[in-house]
Amino acid sequence: RAERTATSARDLVAHYGFAATVGATDDRREALAGADYVIVTFQVGGVDAYAHDVEIPRAYGLDQTVGDTLGPGGVFRFLRSAPAYREIAADMLELCPDALLINYANPMAMNCWYLTELGIATVGLCHSVQGTSRMLARQLDVPYDEVRFTCAGINHQAWFTTFRRGDEDLYPRLRETMIRRHLGSPAVVAELAKDAGDHSDAGRGDSDYEGGAEKGRTAIMRTFGYFHTESSHHASEYVPWFRKNPERVQEFIRERWDYLEICRSRDAGESDGALLEDLKADLKPSLEYGALIVNAMETGVPTVIYGNVPNDGLIENLPDGCCVEVACLVDGNGVQPVHYGDLPAQCAALNRTNVNVQELAVEAAITGKREHVYQAIALDPLS
Repeated sequence: RAERTATSARDLVAHYGFAATVGATDDRREALAGADYVIVTFQVGGVDAYAHDVEIPRAYGLDQTVGDTLGPGGVFRFLRSAPAYREIAADMLELCPDALLINYANPMAMNCWYLTELGIATVGLCHSVQGTSRMLARQLDVPYDEVRFTCAGINHQAWFTTFRRGDEDLYPRLRETMIRRHLGSPAVVAELAKDAGDHSDAGRGDSDYEGGAEKGRTAIMRTFGYFHTESSHHASEYVPWFRKNPERVQEFIRERWDYLEICRSRDAGESDGALLEDLKADLKPSLEYGALIVNAMETGVPTVIYGNVPNDGLIENLPDGCCVEVACLVDGNGVQPVHYGDLPAQCAALNRTNVNVQELAVEAAITGKREHVYQAIALDPLS
């Protein structure tokens, strides 16, 4: 797979005449020697191991739609990843001690928290803030480049505490629109769903994952006052209310969205040809923050990203040292998280139910105490 990716990258480099060299290796020390940036995207054990995270809990009545962030699936994915992170950290401290590790692998908060404990400069990257903010702008039919917002919390549960267009506070209209569109009477919801695909952002309509099926996330907003960053499918795993039994799941998520089955259906050997041809025709940035970070640090041209970083007083009503997702200034000085202050009390309270699980899982990886694994899952809201 590394060689396949390298071949595509070399093709793009040649097509555009970039002054870049692309290499591929399965020797970690060779890859890390002298590195400035280390990007992690792995899933340790692949889909076969992931299946255990989902299928074993389901056998006992605990149905996770994704199972990669919290709960039994997230805890065991993290524990399976921890030895790999430990080896990477040891090599980095020897071979590239000043490198920045950019983590894309879930469970984001546990992985980044653990890496920080190992002494590695880390920022974790997700696309929830970018994707959700664009989806909300589409729902309101407001041009995205006119929207301004503040967002903070934990990965997959960060809160849009402001959402504005110039001097206009968009939240009153956002609450009214989302509640009417997703929590209204069945007839109203069905009628409004007919045009769900008409909201476009660069030609992209609202999918069933993001924007088209928002009953769960909207219900969370109605209860806690603010919209947060992860889809209704995924968000339903992080609270005790939506996945109690199949009937309850069906009430909030009409069409089953099963990430394990999606992963199984993907052909690992399928060609990248179509994507590559698209990139040759029009090479432009995606919504992912990784390239923006490298560009800003190398050129000194500043940018703002939302990163997962240690809570060094950034969010004052979440535990010190936990992993939080906040705005970060990036320039030649590196990734500089921005102090947020206090989240709304109810939002921080819900975050803490998730942080409790993360903390005990990380403690288990550090100390090797099996009881902390059991305790982490016992505290999981869905479990």
